[in-house]
Amino acid sequence: MENEKNYLEYLAELYPTIEKAATEIINLQSVINLPKGTEHFLSDIHGEYEAFSHVLRNGSGAVRKKIDDVFGHTLGISEKRALATLIYYPRERLEMEKKQQEDIDDWYKVMLYRLIDVCKIVSSKYTRAKVRKALPADYGYIIEELITEKPEVLDKEAYYEAIIQTILEIGSAENFIIAVAELIQRLVVDHLHIIGDIFDRGPEPYKIMDCLMNYHSLDIQWGNHDVLWMGAATGQPACVASTIRICLHYGNLDVLEDGYGINMLPLATFALETYGDDPCECFAAKGGEDSGNSQQMLERRMHKAITVMQLKLENRLIRENPEYGMENRRLLEKIDYQNGTVTIEEKTYALRDKSFPTIDPAHPDELTEKEAEVLDKLIFAFRNSEKLQAHVDFLLKKGSLYRVYNGNLLYHGCMPMNEDGTLKEVQVDGKKYKGKALYDILEHNVRRAFVSRDPKKREQGRNTLWYLWTAPNSPLYGRDKMTTFERYFLAEKETWTEVKNAYYRLIEKEETADRILQEFGLAGENVHIINGHVPVHQSAGESPVKCGGKVLIIDGGFCRAYHKETGIAGYTLIYNSYGLSLTAHEPFESTEKAIREEKDIVSRQVAVRYNMKRQLVGDTDQGRQIRQRIRELKELIEAYRTAQLKELL
Repeated sequence: MENEKNYLEYLAELYPTIEKAATEIINLQSVINLPKGTEHFLSDIHGEYEAFSHVLRNGSGAVRKKIDDVFGHTLGISEKRALATLIYYPRERLEMEKKQQEDIDDWYKVMLYRLIDVCKIVSSKYTRAKVRKALPADYGYIIEELITEKPEVLDKEAYYEAIIQTILEIGSAENFIIAVAELIQRLVVDHLHIIGDIFDRGPEPYKIMDCLMNYHSLDIQWGNHDVLWMGAATGQPACVASTIRICLHYGNLDVLEDGYGINMLPLATFALETYGDDPCECFAAKGGEDSGNSQQMLERRMHKAITVMQLKLENRLIRENPEYGMENRRLLEKIDYQNGTVTIEEKTYALRDKSFPTIDPAHPDELTEKEAEVLDKLIFAFRNSEKLQAHVDFLLKKGSLYRVYNGNLLYHGCMPMNEDGTLKEVQVDGKKYKGKALYDILEHNVRRAFVSRDPKKREQGRNTLWYLWTAPNSPLYGRDKMTTFERYFLAEKETWTEVKNAYYRLIEKEETADRILQEFGLAGENVHIINGHVPVHQSAGESPVKCGGKVLIIDGGFCRAYHKETGIAGYTLIYNSYGLSLTAHEPFESTEKAIREEKDIVSRQVAVRYNMKRQLVGDTDQGRQIRQRIRELKELIEAYRTAQLKELL
């Protein structure tokens, strides 16, 4: 009772009179009767900024659907495509049209009317207050006048015509078109979900992070590539080495140097000194043409240098942390350095590269003095990159290992499972955890890496980030091993195989999905698991929809390396008031082509679930929170009326 009274007193500070509390109840009641906002789900972006930006701008087809809703058959297909492209890329499209249009003012006028019509429909599902917050500062008042119905105005056409004509006369048409187009992008999606793997493979993850930091409403579920960069930002040595190795593997050194200002000169100098006569043939960058020029040879040697350092650091981590269950990955101890062979699972293989000048066979995971010096400089550079630290801080604030949101369970990788379908127990800090508890303790440890004042716990947290990146029992990785060593040093491709956790086979069964959903407190018909991590091989007949729609695999397929393998770029998901729909995407070629040829990458949309009744805000998590606040405000009003509290008039 005392706590309840204290809470009502706190509410009374916010709503000091009956009238103010009653007004808020009316406002809240109006919100829960609005259509549910559109949620947009993206996964596995992997540094492909241009493709990501395009999908974000078009809302996975949501913008085009609004155009169809507004104009139906009154506009042709080409006119709708042109309008959509203008909304996606207003600045670039305007520059093009100024060169092509004979009467640019007439074109401006037509486009302004069309944009205002689209803006009216995308703003209609929000309260006027929410729309007002989204309006651009410069043109907010004018846009509000144009998209708000004004019953007191008798000649509406003349009223709107006068405003549009004034915009043209004062030379503000271009800026106004840009403002309205960006407002449509902003309003067409209410909330964005990123289901992991923003980093690695592609060339511009830092641009993606900059974009996300300016997005109006989002959450992020960390992927294994994300936690690797988070670990590197803390200075975790194996994460630093792995991050650099992957950038070199994909020919993306610019991500480190230009994107994050991380100086690679210490590694380059060391690589030249140590591997200057080594052709390092196994370390050519993936994709593109390696002609063996001086820059490529330098990067090969840097690639080998950091790979050997990574293997040493990982070998030591595994040796010092037996609960990781990775003893079979201490491969540096299984090499016969004299004969150039390695023994894995009682079978001996010849090494493709037999030169290890920095490895002491008696102590294979010890760094040389020069390696340790280089590593210290690299760690310092990662920990002092302002942009990287800002990005990782954002990942911590907006991110988590999983999230339950509006009846959907979101996570990147998998739920570690046994072959019989039971949840697998995994040892963490000397105790065993499974299911939700496993996710919770691992996330707790991740956050300790950044906030704990205890040096030992902070180090354990940093090591957890590496564990999540690569360990067989990591819910973000979900394979028996990461065959980094084998892919570099062994020609036998059967050694490259990474066996997936039982989850990926069992998730095809409805009882498995139900068991996982119940573990996170979800039950009923309209609940789903949404995860990415594994590309969907459409060309092989694989479907992203599992268990009758309960499980949705939405690997966005942004990574160009997988397009030939999967037969499609990938999938994204839209959840609006009408239901859930998957959007299949064709590979994105370039922003220039998308603008010039009005070429979109949405190939088709597939309804996963269609609501018989349009879903309202009141049917969502937000709606439940609003109803709770309404109940509390009613209690506050009752307290005022029964003199338990005094109104602050």
